[in-house]
Amino acid sequence: MTVDTLAEPEELSRFREQWKQEVQQRKQALLIGDEHLITLKPGPSSQQVHGHIPPLDSSTSKSQEPLARVSKPLAELNKEPTVVVSTPSKPRTRSSTNPPVEFGPKLRAAVEVYHNAVTFEQKGDLDEALRLYMKAFRIDPHVDRAFHLLEAQQQARPHSKKHGKGKSSISGKDVEVLDSGGTPSFKLPESHGVVTGNLVAIIATWPSGLTFEPEDEREGVAISTLPDELLVHVLHYLDTTSLERFGLVNRKSRIVTLDSSLWREFVQTTYKPPQISDEEEPEALAETYVGDFRRVFIEHPRVRLDGVYIAICHYVRRGLSESAWVQVNQLITYHRYLRFYPDGTVLSLLANEGREPQQIIASLKPTLCEKGFFVGTWYLSGSTLHISNLTDSTGSTTRYTFQMILELKSKPLGRWNRLDFRAYDSVEVESGECTPVALKHDRPFWFSKVRSFATEA
Repeated sequence: MTVDTLAEPEELSRFREQWKQEVQQRKQALLIGDEHLITLKPGPSSQQVHGHIPPLDSSTSKSQEPLARVSKPLAELNKEPTVVVSTPSKPRTRSSTNPPVEFGPKLRAAVEVYHNAVTFEQKGDLDEALRLYMKAFRIDPHVDRAFHLLEAQQQARPHSKKHGKGKSSISGKDVEVLDSGGTPSFKLPESHGVVTGNLVAIIATWPSGLTFEPEDEREGVAISTLPDELLVHVLHYLDTTSLERFGLVNRKSRIVTLDSSLWREFVQTTYKPPQISDEEEPEALAETYVGDFRRVFIEHPRVRLDGVYIAICHYVRRGLSESAWVQVNQLITYHRYLRFYPDGTVLSLLANEGREPQQIIASLKPTLCEKGFFVGTWYLSGSTLHISNLTDSTGSTTRYTFQMILELKSKPLGRWNRLDFRAYDSVEVESGECTPVALKHDRPFWFSKVRSFATEA
């Protein structure tokens, strides 16, 4: 009886020790991201050994177990091996011979939830990200370390990107970096000009000697018989929209439509006072874009003269009701119109919802005479539009004029189709005192192209 009672605690204690060792080994396997990875590089006859180094301030018997497991293979290696230690903050690129760490199904599910949480956090949905973070840590408390380890493995994988050289006969002398902040540029063949920006990387890969090719090889292409000089002369009769549409036909048409003489004419016609100051010159303006007149026309602010800017505004007004149990609200809609002329004249009209914009735009001329119609002057400074001396056109003696300051924006690039209010003031004519006008219900102006206005501009 006494022997059995003594043997049972010994067997129980031995089982308890084995169980503790198994638990400790599982913890060490999950704590890979928290410990250092040691790579031994001995002589050619030896192999690499991976182990764990415990923290320096650790003094417990549990922290000595990883060191004990590494010390045994170290004795079998050369006496002076080369040791390279890499920390988790700077993951080392592992060779393809090292097998990746495999996770169990439970840890894999936790890592997937953690990855979704990171995605929601990057999108700004912090509530959903926090919920997923908590869910991931409930599945496995060490999911963050496993996620970072998996991310480091994916970054260390060799990427076999094949950069094949295209069959392009363009020499390296054709691609230059001009002296304007290192802006890459491409010198077009046959003296068409210089192209900068996003088109450089595309056009530089095209072969030289581009031609117009027929869709059906049995038929010819009449336009291919024209020399480039004559074709460019014909393109001078197109507007910018038609010119860009022709450039979308093929590579040859794109090269021809990038001719600097075409876009220089557009820039010289468009960018003059009041679009720019009296001191500025279009040629000097093009120097800021490395001589690329097409980029000047697309990226430099300009007020559109081939249409009208319209702001659709709404507000709610409480109406009258015969019953005390019924409340009536009326949605009021009104429109603001701005039309600009190249001589610096601007027309401003405030119209109610009685007429549609299609009816008003046709009559939006300086000869218009109705309530809410004003005529003033404008000029552009950078992307800031200044409108002043907005005077009532009815001819009656006015004590006040109005002035606006708007911000010119482009969505997408090159449209310059939006005007945002920055200030709106009423000015007393006698004293010149400015009083701000509330902009509670006003909305941005959006550009609408009018064909008849384009011919007048």
